[in-house]
Amino acid sequence: MSAQIKNERNSYYKILEHTQKDDLDITEWIIWFLKCLKNAILSSNTIIDKVVKKHQFWVINAGKIRNERQQKMLNKLMDNFEGNLTTSKWAKITKSSQDTALRDITDLVNKGVLVKANSGGRSTHYELKL
Repeated sequence: MSAQIKNERNSYYKILEHTQKDDLDITEWIIWFLKCLKNAILSSNTIIDKVVKKHQFWVINAGKIRNERQQKMLNKLMDNFEGNLTTSKWAKITKSSQDTALRDITDLVNKGVLVKANSGGRSTHYELKL
């Protein structure tokens, strides 16, 4: 709930100020609070779904991961990775060489953990196989 209030803090302060200044009728505040609670529950469901999917992924693929770089990048991919996964991004994030990044990625593609996206050439990128 606190995370949801933080997300809606502008409206929280508005409704709080409004409630304190006027006739002290808290009906609007209760309505706001219930909407916020509903949003928090919906957000929680989304978060729980992501956690369950991540757990299922690791149960299935735990034995396929060879090193910490792979584990780090797979976790990043499951935690809202921005953009496409390329060997350059892999190398930069894991602080490894392009060759090491390519070996790590190729290993995961061969094991069915990652798939090569349809685009090719210089724009080659990879996606998590869920």
